[in-house]
Amino acid sequence: MREAGEPRSGCPINAAIEVFGDRWSLIVLRDIVFGDRRYFRELQAGSEEGIASNILADRLKRLVELTLLTREDTRPGQRACYSLTEPAIQLVPVFAQLGSWGLRHRPTSPALRVRAELLEQGGPALWQELMDELRRSHLGSQSPARSPSVRERLNAAYLAAPRPPGQRRDQAPAGAARFGPR
Repeated sequence: MREAGEPRSGCPINAAIEVFGDRWSLIVLRDIVFGDRRYFRELQAGSEEGIASNILADRLKRLVELTLLTREDTRPGQRACYSLTEPAIQLVPVFAQLGSWGLRHRPTSPALRVRAELLEQGGPALWQELMDELRRSHLGSQSPARSPSVRERLNAAYLAAPRPPGQRRDQAPAGAARFGPR
């Protein structure tokens, strides 16, 4: 008999899918990694896909239990801050590859595809640089920062992307993840 949290099989793909195989877990992690959203309200308000509050609360709790996120201890009435753990930071290449696959096989918008294109073009060196940035901001790593940061470059590409008529370049689509400083 399986213990709680133990995968159904010893297959590494199955074990990973059991963690990320639902519709929302990777989306929540994406918004923390690329959108620098670390609070519940930021994650919900900025959700391009429109995640419901009960689903978001469940996924955040689950991602903390699975040790992909940490949740800052807070007193009643304070906002809890979520931080990525090292295993979550190591998902950056997975996100880059998923984005590359989506570029080739799914319809995407010009404004939202530009960051995936940049990650694809930058390859493993850019992914490593982004992971180092995330380690600084989420884990307190002391590695030296580069300027401009990967997030700044991704945000600049996003802001330069073609927009539908009437949408300003400095205006994200409702709920779109913005890369870079808030």
